[in-house]
Amino acid sequence: MNKAELIEKLAERTGESNRASKDIIDALFSTDAGIISTELKDRGKVQITGFGTFSAEHRPARDWRIPGTDKTKHVGSHYYPKFKAGKSLKDSVK
Repeated sequence: MNKAELIEKLAERTGESNRASKDIIDALFSTDAGIISTELKDRGKVQITGFGTFSAEHRPARDWRIPGTDKTKHVGSHYYPKFKAGKSLKDSVK
């Protein structure tokens, strides 16, 4: 399912227009101003009971070897997004 299909499904299920559904999806998932990404940028987490938890995890600086060569490259410390599925979601997918 892609974003357009998700918007259509949301519109069908809620009775809203496709435009209103797109605005809702963008408010939640937009990478620059979405609720989830904004919270992760502030190093917080978004926990949706039963569905899962979005968080920003820290990865320390390290050197890694480029496969097939003897060269190494330094990667600075950074944060990355992480999602952990909740029990209800895991059980429903089984």
